[in-house]
Parts: sequence; structure tokens; C-alpha cells
Amino acid sequence: MPPDAYVAISPAVLWRAEGRSIDSRLLPLLRAVAKSGSLNRAVATQGVSYRHAWGLIGKMERTLGRSLVVMQRGRGARLSPFSLKLLEADDTAARVMERELAATVRALGRATPLTLDAPRGMPLLIHASHDFALAALRDLIAESGAAEMELHFRGSLECLASLARGECDVAGFHVPEATTDRSAFEPYRPLLRTRGLRLLRFVGRRQGLIVPRGNPKRLLSLADLAAKGTRFINRQPESGTRLAFDRQLDAAGLRPSEIRGYQSEEFTHAAVAATVASGMADAGFGIEAAARQHHLDFVPLATERYFLAARQTTLARPAVRALVAAIKSAAFEKRIRTFPGYGTTGIGEIIQVRDAIQAA
Repeated sequence: MPPDAYVAISPAVLWRAEGRSIDSRLLPLLRAVAKSGSLNRAVATQGVSYRHAWGLIGKMERTLGRSLVVMQRGRGARLSPFSLKLLEADDTAARVMERELAATVRALGRATPLTLDAPRGMPLLIHASHDFALAALRDLIAESGAAEMELHFRGSLECLASLARGECDVAGFHVPEATTDRSAFEPYRPLLRTRGLRLLRFVGRRQGLIVPRGNPKRLLSLADLAAKGTRFINRQPESGTRLAFDRQLDAAGLRPSEIRGYQSEEFTHAAVAATVASGMADAGFGIEAAARQHHLDFVPLATERYFLAARQTTLARPAVRALVAAIKSAAFEKRIRTFPGYGTTGIGEIIQVRDAIQAA
């Protein structure tokens, strides 16, 4: 291998119970169950037999002393509250390692020190706020072989901070649209002053309340969350969705202390929806696609624009040009249409930061 070749190296979390390692196949299987809602469909994606998967789950349930998967007659399978918390802990641990070891890990992948201009063939590293369309874009690019990219989900503010520190090549964040002023950009302004920064218009999304099917508590506004004592599941601080929710609370004249569960947090839209679907919360705030994925109802409250930020020098890289081409492709538009609440107006357009702020 050439001395300046890039080698993909990443840290991994190892969980132990009673001094014994938890089988490394368990968490991917649980994630597949959460995504598909069926153990049968989950095993098909994991390359194991149903019998083997069920045996693994039973063994780990005995080791942990907790239920992991709840089988529902005629309704597939869902994760137990313990499994949801286990996956949340695993995601949190992974994020901490990525954040603390980012520069070291990238340096390990190369024989030479990190520089702003990445070598040809080095994967495009993207830190981005959680988004279904961006995950679909990653898969599309991987299938085409046009470029190699690493995608790590974290809060919007954290992503832009990573970009400013040179720990990633592209940062994904989102802000509310159709506001009467430009204050939605205020939390991001200090991080958008990076020299030579450009914004790539990505998708539009609908945000609102994620509620159980039938909306049994008849939640139609944030005021209803407070008035009806709703068990709420929030997003983590520094996420764009948490910022948007706080803005809406302020506009409604509500204090965080009036929302039961304001301090309860999840780190992705999917995790918020899964918490509501499990019955552990009566409502969450997130995107419509997450609600529909879990067969939940959705109360739209806002629209937002998702941006990808990068330095102008980074935009010249072949991997970024492949990224932009994929964003503008008919194949990607077809995939976006499968996500409820998404829009593609202006997608793929590269603009100045000031133009985005002025358009807000």
C-alpha cells in the first residue's frame, strides 16, 4: 500500500454484562428490528437465520436479565424500553468517541499529518444533523461507486463547530423557513464566519408533533403539550430541532418547565418516533418522515431548509462534485419522494452564506 494511502479506521464500542462481552451481532439486529418492525425482515438484512437470531436474543435476554424484543401477534415485533435505551447509550458512546478522537482517527488513516486539502481518494467526511434523505444519498453514492463518504449524525451546532475546527469536510444543519425575521440563523452566525464558506441547498422538511395513531390526546399545538400534561420526548441540546422547538416555545409564550419531559432527550428523529411508538412518550417534536416510518400521526407546525456547508476549496474536490451531481440526479429525487414531508425546491444550488440569511 502506498505510504500516503488512506485507510478507513474507526473506534468501536464494546459492551459487557457481568464481565462477559455482549455479542457484537446483537445491536445491529436490534437496530434492524426497530427499522423494519419485524424479526423476519430484520434477519433478512443481517444474513442470519430466524432461529439463530431468536436464539441470540434469548441468550442475551438471560444474560442481561431484561426483555429485548416484544413480539406482537399480527403486528410484527418492537423493541423493549430497555433495548431502546441500550441503542441510545451505544449511539451516545459512539458520538463521544468520534468527537474526542476525530483528529487522531483521521491521522491514523494516513501516514502523513492532517492537512486542509485532503488527498485524492480520501473519503469525504460529513458531520450532519440527522436526516433520512442524507442517509439515502450516502447509500446512492455508495451503490454508484462515484465517491466514498463517511456520514456521522450529530447536532447542527456541533456539526458546524466540527467544520470550523477542520474535523470534517462538510457539515449539515437546518433552520426554519418562512420566519418574519432572520433570528433563526442567530445561533449559527459565529460558526458561519469561516473563511470561504459556501452553502449547498439540500432538502426542505416539515417539522411538527409526532403523536400516536389517532392522536388520542388531541394535540394540535405546543400549548396543548403544557395544558394536557403530555409526556414529551425532546431532542438533545445543540440539535437544530431542539433550537427550532425552543423558538416555537418562546413564540407561544411557554417556558421549558411547563413541558413535562422537556429534559428527556433522544439523538435522532427516528429515536424520538420510536419512543412515542413504544408508549414511553405521548409526543415528540421532529420531522414527518420519522412519524410515518413508525406508523404514527403527525401535526405539522413548521417548514425548514436543510443546508450542507463546506469551504470553497472543498467544493472543488472530485468527491464533492460527485456529491452535488448525485443530489441533482433523478435517482435521488425518486428516493426523496418516498419520504413524507420532504421538498426539493432549489436543491443542489450553491449560495453565499449571506444570501441564505437574507432569504430567511
